[in-house]
Amino acid sequence: MLKLAKTSLLALSIVASSALASDILVTVNGKNITKQDAQTFVTSQAPSAIFADLKPEEREMIKQRLIEKELFTELAAKEGIDKQAEFKRNMVKLKAELLVNMWMKGQLDNAVVSDSEAKEFYAKNIDKFREPESVKAKHILLKTEAEAKAIIDELKPLKGAKLLEKFVVLAKAKSTGPSGKNGGDLGEFTKDKMVPEFATATWALKDGSITMKAVKTQFGYHVIYLEKKIKPDPVVYDKVKEKIIASLKQKQFATKISAVAAELKSKAKIVDMTVETNATKK
Repeated sequence: MLKLAKTSLLALSIVASSALASDILVTVNGKNITKQDAQTFVTSQAPSAIFADLKPEEREMIKQRLIEKELFTELAAKEGIDKQAEFKRNMVKLKAELLVNMWMKGQLDNAVVSDSEAKEFYAKNIDKFREPESVKAKHILLKTEAEAKAIIDELKPLKGAKLLEKFVVLAKAKSTGPSGKNGGDLGEFTKDKMVPEFATATWALKDGSITMKAVKTQFGYHVIYLEKKIKPDPVVYDKVKEKIIASLKQKQFATKISAVAAELKSKAKIVDMTVETNATKK
């Protein structure tokens, strides 16, 4: 029975060693450079990038940079950089920074947001989780303001289906834009897809109405007909749940850090030398 146990432990050790070896990209003077090292390097340059997904030549370039870093580290150590006073001063600063960063990370990791809290936030801020509002519209593009005004005067007395029908006829006959052959139809679009002057005029309209003044843009003069504004449904909760929880954790973290900072300051002996210096000057 004991012999079997030893064999099992040996097998596990071999498997563990193999798994570790599979993560090693290269060794440099006996020092392992791993896939994790490569990912850390990639993350520092492009936070959302994944080392394994990069092109072969990009992975090779990163591997070479890591090899060079290891060799430069060895060279710097041989030349006694770590014995210099400046190095020691900077190490103290780095240690302090690392202490604070790790403590901060621990506070953020310990923040807890329940599903019910996230759902409540979603319900109260549901409009924030909608895609941008879009519209369905048509237009007639003309070269001069006078031409546009004449079209508007012709359309002004009409309403409802008659207005739409006449608009389509005039667009096909008069519009200089490529959409003219389709009755001026621009389809559905969001505000950011049009030049500002056109977008502002369109969003100011009510469904089933036209602009009463020619809208001038870099393309010419437009008469715009708004078919309808489309307010999209909000994104479902499950799709934004993780973002909401992360946001609420960050808010909880910030609140806690402010409170801890205030408490520590109230108990600490803090002498602001700049205040004393200014008082002395006066």
